[in-house]
Amino acid sequence: MPLHMTKIAYTSKTFEVLRQWVEAGPEALMRTRYLPKRHAEMIGGSLYWIMDHTIIARCEILGFEQRPDGHWTIRLEGKLIPVEPRHKRAHQGWRYLEDKNAPRDLAEGEQAGDAIPGRLHGRLTKLGLI
Repeated sequence: MPLHMTKIAYTSKTFEVLRQWVEAGPEALMRTRYLPKRHAEMIGGSLYWIMDHTIIARCEILGFEQRPDGHWTIRLEGKLIPVEPRHKRAHQGWRYLEDKNAPRDLAEGEQAGDAIPGRLHGRLTKLGLI
């Protein structure tokens, strides 16, 4: 099973802005400073996007390419797939995500519903209420 990663969608203020960027072409290209150590395991996996402390969607990772400036490009499939919202603490850069811990994709036409906002979900979880 491929390895996944999580990343905060810090330049996108809404889900629709993220969707427009990802789906602007057949591939979305994301620049990163460092190549993940486990990058070979991640091809075919997904990059899970975090917005407001919640994993909201994913894109398939197609590959990694080094840029002339020494940085790296992560090639992503140009399709944003909504997933079941799941609380995720903020972090810098990316974090690895095992397949067994990844949220499920939402079915075609399925809505996330009235998901609890990420921060509130985290607090309720700490209190043992959910």
